[in-house]
Amino acid sequence: MEVILLERVAKLGQMGDVVSVKPGYARNYLLLQGKALTASKENIAQFEAQKAQLEANNLETKKEAEALGEKLDGQKFVVIRAASDGGNLYGSVSPRDVSNVATENGFTVERKQVIIPQPIKELGLHTAVVTLHPEVEVEVILNVARSPEEAEIQAAGKSIQELAAEEEAAAEFEISELFDDIGSAADDDDAPAAGEETSEED
Repeated sequence: MEVILLERVAKLGQMGDVVSVKPGYARNYLLLQGKALTASKENIAQFEAQKAQLEANNLETKKEAEALGEKLDGQKFVVIRAASDGGNLYGSVSPRDVSNVATENGFTVERKQVIIPQPIKELGLHTAVVTLHPEVEVEVILNVARSPEEAEIQAAGKSIQELAAEEEAAAEFEISELFDDIGSAADDDDAPAAGEETSEED
């Protein structure tokens, strides 16, 4: 099925391009979202008549998106989630979660604008992509932690798993030091004090 694009569509084409797509994709996405029209003679003529206006509108929305993108690009958002001691989340972080946390921080981001390249199923720092306009995409950092305190530790460059390993190593060191102290104290008890006779007199 041939359609004429009313805006740039990633991996498909630019505004005004006539492209061939599967009928289901055209009906359920491109036509439904107002991103394209069926490529009939009438629609092509209508597009040509409105092209200047559509391009002007596109340029205006692109400028707005770029202005927002400058503020949003590289922003770090903390997402608090329940997780196991090993750092695995009970569930995962969704585009809706990203939209909510961005909105809480003063950015208007819709769920459908968020792309999470890899499913987020563990604590740590993760990247999400926000499509503000067909030609404007920015990246945000998600600091997924069990508490604001853990988020601060992760922001400083340490993972919760590393911290747990360090704490475990420190605990083991303290235990070994304790045993060393007990051992040396026992040795001191066994050793005769200065000036003491080593054998008892009859």
